[in-house]
Amino acid sequence: MLLKILNALITVGVGVGAAVILYWLLNKLAEVLPGRWEHRLKPYFYILPAYAALVFYLVYPAVQTIVFSFANAQSTAWVGLDNYTRLLQSSNFQDTLFNTLLWMAVVPAMTVVLGLAMAVLADRLNPTWENTSKTIIFLPMAISFVGAGTVWGLIYNYRPEGREQIGLQNAIITALGFDPVAWLQVSDFRLNSFFLMVMLLWAQTGFSMVLLSAAVKGVPEDTLEAARIDGANERAIFFRVVVPQIWGTVITVYVTTLIGVMKIFDIVYVMTNGQANTNVIGNEFFNQLFTNFNNGAAAAIVVLLMLATIPIMVYQVRNFRREESMA
Repeated sequence: MLLKILNALITVGVGVGAAVILYWLLNKLAEVLPGRWEHRLKPYFYILPAYAALVFYLVYPAVQTIVFSFANAQSTAWVGLDNYTRLLQSSNFQDTLFNTLLWMAVVPAMTVVLGLAMAVLADRLNPTWENTSKTIIFLPMAISFVGAGTVWGLIYNYRPEGREQIGLQNAIITALGFDPVAWLQVSDFRLNSFFLMVMLLWAQTGFSMVLLSAAVKGVPEDTLEAARIDGANERAIFFRVVVPQIWGTVITVYVTTLIGVMKIFDIVYVMTNGQANTNVIGNEFFNQLFTNFNNGAAAAIVVLLMLATIPIMVYQVRNFRREESMA
């Protein structure tokens, strides 16, 4: 443990020191230039490392991934669109796409609904209970998805009939006289996928609640009082006065959660590894790259995911600009 702490301190020290030296050298380089050019170029010298990091760690890997998506499994020969056609024609990958779309349809919407409901209900409590309840609801955000999988594994755990059930759900239903159920193997109506979604909702609702609670508290009291004077009931006030004023935050929470859901991997990998028809795109990419060692198929999956993300990002940027123009 001491060695790990020492290594961490050395890494931080070296990183900070290197950054200081780099910016000192860039500043000296700018000072060598004539006065007018120094003032013009110095800001660009300061942002140069950040842009270089973006190009090196983001742009270059993205371009390289697109290139590899047109190559074979070993990235040694070009195969054109074969990786894409094989994936899209595969029934297994079609099921994976359907599962991913199901996650995208359910989780972001339910995260917003549950987060907003909890935010409104918590705001009606006195300050002490409000802070306590929000802290408890937000706590799962501090747990990694792998840790969440361990926790929920104890809830969904299944043992054959006749053995002691350590899973919470099976302990309850066997106590009521029913047979134990292998919850994560029940693929009818994609129930096992919904059971996995519950884990993500449990982890993400606190994030949604905190942002939406802040937005609700920011609604001007004058607008609420005006609605009450006009005879509006609490339901009408909420849906016609409060929600329109916090709609920008609602969209932000929804889009943020949606992008996270499109990349979901940890929960599925830990709980089922895509078995019993629970596979999603993130887990399929991992299996193609590290189990099948198929660089081409893995790269093609990433490209498809990037193409699906671009329209969402464009919408989010336009939404931000529209809000700024209305402010």
